Amino acid sequence: MLEISYGASRAVITRTGAGLRSFEVGGAPYAETYDERPPMSSGAVLIPWPNRTADGVWRLDGEVQHLEITEPARHNAIHGLVKTVDWSVLEHTGSLVSLETTIEARPGWPVPLHVTTSYALDENGLTVAHAVRNVGDRPTPFGVGTHPYPRAGLSETDDCTMKLAATTVLPLDPDKMVPTELPRHVAGTEFDFRVARSLKGVNLDTPFGGCEPGPDGLVHHELRGPEQSVELWADAVFKWVQVYTSDAYPGRGRAVAIEPMTCPPEALNSGVDLIVLAPGEAWAARWGIRPLA
Repeated sequence: MLEISYGASRAVITRTGAGLRSFEVGGAPYAETYDERPPMSSGAVLIPWPNRTADGVWRLDGEVQHLEITEPARHNAIHGLVKTVDWSVLEHTGSLVSLETTIEARPGWPVPLHVTTSYALDENGLTVAHAVRNVGDRPTPFGVGTHPYPRAGLSETDDCTMKLAATTVLPLDPDKMVPTELPRHVAGTEFDFRVARSLKGVNLDTPFGGCEPGPDGLVHHELRGPEQSVELWADAVFKWVQVYTSDAYPGRGRAVAIEPMTCPPEALNSGVDLIVLAPGEAWAARWGIRPLA
């Protein structure tokens, strides 16, 4: 485990998966934590695709690729290739930790990528930066996502309201959990969280899109509780967000994951919002968590 701190802020990062294990300020938690193994992908980094690829099948330059089936119950490849890998530490100072790994060419993913993830604490909270570089000899598409469970301090999840920057919702097949239709506008639906709504009784495992940045150019999602509140912000490239509510987060019960994603489920096949890197080309973006007053 790799601990960083800044003033009253503290975060713990795992070498396995470069995941976020905990984030707290003044002893109050602003991300759900865990004891040993991350439950329900808690804190995971999802590269080179977030969410699901149906049957693990996609095509690159017309060539059929077969990814390992990592969600056997639904026969999907889920959450990329780095969340169970032991990353190497590039830098570890008092308030910063940076890790790296290389996704080697393999069956199902023929183009190698070099990946870094950095966590930094300052007076504004926790900032997470991802960078991806194509170290192969052909262009490749990819996507980036993360799986944090932001927490409004000591507030119970069902006592919180949630506000999302999303304007659309993507319908899913209930068995495969992959898209069945084009995105729909959230107006007039149960999925409209553009204005803060209570999470009590809300059950979601849902991709939202059309995430609109604010005047500062960042996308903002919020959980507000009676005791503390928290914001998850992201660069504008994170146009998508998966929201997952759980009734059985270990040691917590009700919890909510707000997962920024650059592309939706099944993007390796639909092509929607995929990023394409030429050989030698690099990409970078940030997101973060900060307590709200």
